Amino acid sequence: MAHLGGLPLLYQPGERWLYHTAYDVLGVLIARASGQTFEAFLRERLFEPLGMTDTGFAVPADRLDRLPPSYLSDGLGGLAVHDDPRASRWGGDIPFEAGGGALVSTIDDYHAFYRMLLRKGRHDGGRVLSRPSIELMTMDHLTPAQKAGAEMFFGDTRGWGFGVGITVRRDDLAAPGSFGWTGGTGTIAAVDPQEGLIGILMTQRLMDSPAPPPVFSDFWTLAHAAIDD
Repeated sequence: MAHLGGLPLLYQPGERWLYHTAYDVLGVLIARASGQTFEAFLRERLFEPLGMTDTGFAVPADRLDRLPPSYLSDGLGGLAVHDDPRASRWGGDIPFEAGGGALVSTIDDYHAFYRMLLRKGRHDGGRVLSRPSIELMTMDHLTPAQKAGAEMFFGDTRGWGFGVGITVRRDDLAAPGSFGWTGGTGTIAAVDPQEGLIGILMTQRLMDSPAPPPVFSDFWTLAHAAIDD
């Protein structure tokens, strides 16, 4: 944070939206305010209440056999290994518990988290967040001027809440009011509150560009086509 604070600002606070870095800072602030490590805070307040037993900043040695490799394009029409479980970035000691995207998880755990969001902060054992907090998190807080320069993230159909992307106009992936995020490592997850639908797709291939791959839109097309009420 000292090094980060010494850098000149790209924009004045509130002038533009910038991806990622603020959440790394938030993780540090949470740790300092709580007097715990960031992971201990998350485990106590979120993971344990929701039963997310396979989520953390590192994979224990006795579970590494469950971690698959991830791949990226080699530029020649094939694939190269991006993360090998035998020498994974999620194995061993983790130098920094980054709030911007360093957790490793499973579909079941991620589903538990999204189910809590769909239920407005409630879970089977009680509540981890208030209904107004969830509603505030899942609405678009950005003005058109703040989105300028971030078209690769938002296009003309998306906005940003507190840690989640918000669909403001229907597109190939989601209906208005849906929220979630598409991860560069090849994952997509979203909640459609109107349909009571949660969709999670985890692939092992990193995205080649900011534009979602066809498999993502195919996934959501099939998910919505399966709705029968």
